Parts: sequence; structure tokens; C-alpha cells
Amino acid sequence: MRWIRRLFAAVGLLLVLAAALGLWYARQTLPALDGQLRLSGLSAPVQVRRDASDVTHIQAARAQDAWMALGYVHAQERGWQLAFNRAVMRGGLSEFLGPATLETDKLMRTLGIRQAAQRQLKALAPDARTAMEAYATGINAFFASSDQARTPEFLLLGVNPRDEAAQGTWWDAAGTVGWSIMMALDLGGNWGNEFARLSALKVLDTDALWELFPPYPGEPRAATADLARLYRELGVYRNGDAKTSQAPMPPADDLRTRIAQDLRTWTDTFGHSEGKGSNNWVVAGSRTRSGRPLLANDPHLGLSAPAIWYFARLQAPDVEGQKGMDVIGATLPGTPFVVLGRTANAAWGFTNTGPDVQDLYLEQINPANAGEYRVPSADGTPAWAPFAVRAETIKVKGQADVTHLVRSTRHGPVLSDAQASHGQVLDTGRFVLSLRWTALEADDGNVVATIEANRAQSVDELLKAFGDFQAPMQNVVMADRAGRIAYKAAGRVPVRAADNDIRGVAPSPGWDTRYDWGGWLPYEQTPQDDGARGWIATANQRIHAADYPHFLTQDWAAPYRQERIERLLEQTPKHDMTSFQAMQGDLHGEAMLRLLPHLQKAGSDHPLAAAALQALQGFDGQLRADSAAPLIYSAWVDEFTRGVVGGRLGKERFEAMYGKRLFRNAVEGILESDNKAWCGEAGCAAASGAALTRALERLKATHGDDASKWRWGDAHPAISVHRPMSNVKPLARLFEVRVPTGGDPFTVNVGQYHLDKADAPYANRHAASLRALYDLADLDRSRFIYQTGQSGNVFSSRYRDMSAGWAANESRVLSLNPGAWTSALELVP
Repeated sequence: MRWIRRLFAAVGLLLVLAAALGLWYARQTLPALDGQLRLSGLSAPVQVRRDASDVTHIQAARAQDAWMALGYVHAQERGWQLAFNRAVMRGGLSEFLGPATLETDKLMRTLGIRQAAQRQLKALAPDARTAMEAYATGINAFFASSDQARTPEFLLLGVNPRDEAAQGTWWDAAGTVGWSIMMALDLGGNWGNEFARLSALKVLDTDALWELFPPYPGEPRAATADLARLYRELGVYRNGDAKTSQAPMPPADDLRTRIAQDLRTWTDTFGHSEGKGSNNWVVAGSRTRSGRPLLANDPHLGLSAPAIWYFARLQAPDVEGQKGMDVIGATLPGTPFVVLGRTANAAWGFTNTGPDVQDLYLEQINPANAGEYRVPSADGTPAWAPFAVRAETIKVKGQADVTHLVRSTRHGPVLSDAQASHGQVLDTGRFVLSLRWTALEADDGNVVATIEANRAQSVDELLKAFGDFQAPMQNVVMADRAGRIAYKAAGRVPVRAADNDIRGVAPSPGWDTRYDWGGWLPYEQTPQDDGARGWIATANQRIHAADYPHFLTQDWAAPYRQERIERLLEQTPKHDMTSFQAMQGDLHGEAMLRLLPHLQKAGSDHPLAAAALQALQGFDGQLRADSAAPLIYSAWVDEFTRGVVGGRLGKERFEAMYGKRLFRNAVEGILESDNKAWCGEAGCAAASGAALTRALERLKATHGDDASKWRWGDAHPAISVHRPMSNVKPLARLFEVRVPTGGDPFTVNVGQYHLDKADAPYANRHAASLRALYDLADLDRSRFIYQTGQSGNVFSSRYRDMSAGWAANESRVLSLNPGAWTSALELVP
């Protein structure tokens, strides 16, 4: 017994020592928020202070020092976020994750994000280039000299930026420009929609395609070409059906493979615009209690931990010919500016416009020389030109470097060389797909536009600043203290020829010049609104009148959120911050109410059918987390879509498309017209009943056999995923940030789910990445919140401290003049 007691004592001592060591390590990873630190390159000391809302205030003697200090702070607080994003952007994941991420790296190398960033950097004005270089200096200085221990992600994956940072090369100015392009890739893409239409047309005729991808309400079809006939006559399809949407991958038996699978799923969403939306609105003083404008903004982005945003203030005076700024709001780690926010006298907010700024082109390969593709000719006879080819060397952990050949045409990179799904649909021995995209052009004014917006003190100055903005096009609402409000679609949109009968809806023949772009729509001609109604609102709906003379896109978001916002704006004669905050939390589900009668009439012999239908009785349209009705409805419409749309497209083709899109517009049209071509000869009522039976069986398996205990919030938690720790099951719940939520993809308080994720198909993965409210009567009464916390370190108390408030639609003060500081750090040269 004595030896057993000694053994237990020894084990206990080891556990205590391990816990002490773990606590010591965790403390070493936390940033220094007080005291003094050295930052080489500063011209003068910089004050870095945090207020009660945990907003970081950076006060510098000149703008260059402020940008440098922000780079240092981003590295302190969000070091792993910067490192991971850098590797994705550069196509360098395989260097520390091994061969499992090669496909992701090949895609990023093919797109040429790094090359495009370097071209755009060369074209920047000196002031903008200075900002990029100063910010990079701040990041490198932290990683090169800080005593702060690396967080667990760095240690687990063996990543250490110190040596490259010491040489000033780990983060560079092109990296910042590149991350701006990556945001455009996330928000401004539709190549996936074009490819989905191409794939669907292998089994559908053109009329059925337009039933699957309906035009925006009230609009004719954007493309007049008989696309099915075009592709059939060209012979673009490979023989046989697709078996997979991506290249095979080894079993997920280790961390690196699980991370690779997650990344492949993530990058597969590039080029898909559905669900990537936001809300913003602004009201004039004539419609507010204060007599001054109010502005609201909640951009909807993929939820991540740490969050995509970091709130900060940048303050520096004009000095020696360099303009200063005093601006506060949401910064984007990887860039040195306030992207969304306010100055002392003006405020602005974005939503995604979503114009068609990506076109896929069918490039015909010369049958006599596979190194050539077809180009236009004066007489229409086939003419050929060589592919431009560059070699990319990808370092791979544990094995030899891999050489990836990137081909390009006169339109842009050949995506088919890095998208396995293309080879499952196309006969790539005869045709490949190339991409033209506005964000890859040699000149991009986003950096200049954002710098000038950070200095703007009026709507006029904001309108002028955003004239340089290019990609992705944004719906900008703005207001100033003088009382002016305005809206402008800011960004670059291609002009398409009048005889272009495809208009970017689907891949176009690359050798036919009528499908080429004909320049850019002038900024003066993009949609705008001066607020004559007393308010302006956007929610990714069509943002121009039916008689607008220019084509932007037909892939607008369904107008449910916009129509709800308009009703709420109109029904309150005089708004204030309280009414605006209530609007941002609105859970009214008009899309659900539209289809609910079809569900309530569904016949099912499932034992839980009566209880489920009872739960739907008296539904008031509010998709609350504590309600069963949204869960039953969502499961039913999911099963209906799988059965009806999936049944006609075929399982593999459907699964390659589903999740990235919901096909909800198609389902509405199919159900309301009882379209038997889709539902089968028994009609849509029978298909609806069968879907309800399958849905109830799924819900029984996952939520139990007592329907009275089902809750939408249990199936619909907001999950802010962490890369890579979400792929380590024992650690996922520690690193992820989860909280029950209401809403769905069509409510103002949005909750977008990805139905292709079998582990949690209804989880809220794409929602309000921040909420902000600006009161132009007193801008220091402005409010904000987002879904995690300012820190990117899981050991910090500030890692998830906004989560509960975000879920409850609460907010924090966003002030240029806080009453006190919670921390004070001085950075000295």
C-alpha cells in the first residue's frame, strides 16, 4: 500500500507540474499590453492604448508610424491568423502540412495572387506604397524580436517566422496587396456558378436550366443563347458521369489530412457568391429623432476564430507633406487600414454588390499541338496561339519539391489545371477553362481608396475616395454630420458587347471576340442614390432600377432581407439607435412563410408527423433559437431539394453543387407550379410528403423522438471555426467559438448554413461578421460588436468575450474619446 500511495503521489505531482508548466506557457503567449516595447523604424514613440470596449487606439506622430504600429499589434494579437493567411495566399501550405494540401496550393499558384499583387504594388502611388511597407515592417519586427511565445498552432505545425522576419522578408508589401485580392476572391466570384450551369447542362436542356437557376424576379433571362445546344454541338463534355467533385485524398487518419480536407472544402467555395451578403442602411435626419443621420452595417462573412476583423483607431497628424488621419473601426489583419468605420465627421458601411466580374472561357486545344489554343481570326477559320507557361515550385514537407506548370491564355489562367472537378465534366483533351477576373488586373486602386476614406470628413470626400475602389464592388452607404446621406456602387465592372448572348452566365467560346470584355463601366455610371426617400438600404438585392442601361449580373440575392428592411424603415416614422439595433436582430422569416403552406399540407405516415405539424401551427414567422418550427421546416426543404433537384441532376452532380447553393429560388418555382418534370408524375405534393417523412426520420435520429423538445438553436449554433484546430476533435471545442442562434439564410439577422456538411448541416457558418451603428448626432455614441473577441490567442480572456453579446444582439461603444484606458503600451524607436 505504501508503494501505491507513493505512485499516486508521484503521478499527482507530475500532473501538478504539468499544469503549472502549461499555465506558465499560456502566460508566455499573451501579448504585452502595458509598459514599453522597442519597434525599430519608428520616427517617434507611439501610444497603444485599449479602452473599456477593448478597442485598440494607436496614436502616432505621423501616419507611417501608425501603420507600422498596427502591423506590430496585428502580429501580437493575431499572429497565427497572419501566418495561416500568408500560406494560403502564397500557395505555401504544403511547406508545413505536406502533400495533402498540394491541390489547394496549386489552385492559389494558378490564380497567381502573388504575381498580381506584385504588379499592383508597382502601380501604387508613393503614399500608398509607404503604408504597405510600414505595415510589413511592423509585422516583421514583432516576429523577429518579440519575447512573446508562439501560440500552440505555430508549435504544432512547426512554423517559425523569426528568421525570415529578421531579414524583413516574411511579410512584405505585396503580401498586404495580396490579402486584399484574397478578400475579392472570397466576395467577388461567380466562376463556380458558371461551371455549375455548364455541369447541369450535361443532363438538362436550356429551359430546365433556367428553372434550376431562375432569373431575378421580374427580369428576363440574362443569356439568350441556347446553351445546351451550344455545348452539345461543340462537344465539350467528357464521356461518362462525374464520380467526384475533387481529386482523391488519403483517409483522414492524421491532422494534416483533416486540415487538407477542410481547406479543400473552403477553397471549393471560391467562385460562388450565394450567401455572401450583408445588410446596410442609412436614414436622413428627417427620419430620426435626433435630426441627424443614422447608419447601420452588418457584413455577412464566414465565421472564424479569431474573427476576420480587429477593431482599432489610427490617429496621426498631417506632417511634412504626409497626410494624417483619425479613424476608428474594423481593420482587417493583413492590411493597415480601417476598412469599415468612421472619422470624426463621417461614417460608411459596405455590402457586397456581387456583379459578374469573373468570366470563364472555353479554350479549344489545337488537336495537332496540345501546347496551343484557339484564338480569334479575321475570317473565322481556326487560328492558334501558344499557351503562356510558367513553372511554380511548391515546397512540400517530407518530400521533394513539386513543380506545377501554370498555363495562361489571352483571358487569364487556365483554371482546369487546378480544378479536378473540371476534368470530371469537360473533355480536357479538347477544351479547358480559363478565367478573366477584375481583381487580377495590373492596376487596382483599393489601397488608395481606403487610405483616402480613412481621411474623409464628408460624404463628398467619401464619394471621391471610393472612385478608386475596384474589387470586389461594394454597395457603400455613407453619412456625414452635415446631414448628407448617399449610396454608391464602388468598384470595377466589365462592359459586355450588345451581341454577347451569354453575358457571363456560363462559359463562353474563348475564340469568339463578341464575348470579350470591352473596357470598364465608368464610376460615374455605376448605381447611386442621394436618399431622396429619406433612407437608403441594400441587402445584396438588385441595386438598380429595371431600366438601368448596363448589365451588372443576374445572380442577385433573393430580395427577402431587402424587403423586410424597407418595411421596418417605413413603419417607424422617426428612428433612433434602439430601433436600428432591433432591426439588426430581426428574425422574421418571410422565405419560410412562403413555403410553409406546402409543408403543412404534406402527407406523411411517419409516427412523428402529427407532432411535427402541430409544432408548425400558429408559427408567427420568427425563427427563434428556442423554436422547433424552423428546424422542421429546414429539414423538410432540405430533403425536398435533395429528392427533387438531386433526383434529376444525379447524385454526384448534385452533391458537387449543393451546400454552396441552396436552390431555394428553384424550389419555390417548382413547388408553386407543381412542376412534374422535376417532382415526377405523382406531382410535388407527393414529393413534399416523402421529403417530410425522410426529414422526420433524420430529426428523430439526431434530436430524439420527442418533437416537443426539438429546438432550432441546438441544430443551428453559430460556429466560428479555427484553422487548423477545428480539425483536432479533442481541441475543437476549445478553439472554436459556438453559441446557439436563430434566423436562417433569408432573415435580416442572417444565419447561413452549409447543407453539404454532414456533421452539422444546419449550423450557422456565415452570418453578421460584425454589427455597427453610427449616430451622426454624436458619433461617440456609435456601437459595434462581432462574434469572438479581439485576441486571436485561445489562452486569452479576450478570445471569445464578445460571443454571448453578439448572439444576444448587444453591442459595445465605439468612441474616439473613451473615458479611461484599460491598458497603455508605448512603442519606442
